[in-house]
Amino acid sequence: QVRVMESGGDSVQAGGSLKLSCAASGNIIRTCGMGWFRQAPGKERELVSEFSADEVTRYAESVKGRFTIARNGTGMIYLQMNRLNREDTAVYYCAADIQGAFGRVCRRYWGQGTQVTVSS
Repeated sequence: QVRVMESGGDSVQAGGSLKLSCAASGNIIRTCGMGWFRQAPGKERELVSEFSADEVTRYAESVKGRFTIARNGTGMIYLQMNRLNREDTAVYYCAADIQGAFGRVCRRYWGQGTQVTVSS
């Protein structure tokens, strides 16, 4: 089994910062990519930032220069979010593309989500 779990969501004032963490664990043979998505009320889930399978780091235009994705090489990634604004309010999900012990290819696993609320 593969498990993905996020933490770090909170309520902050506009202009503040938060750091989200995500850990992937279980019977992992290979990690193809990991990243962060978010879903605001009434909107579709969107990519925030990711380390992709083709070794490219991507950011949504709306977060460039404010958010930074990082990883520690042991199945954890982080999202440092600075200069938060109300439009960043959403449930943030971690996604991990992982080949598990009984699979031949990577498949996407999702965390349960962590709420980030930014108030003015």
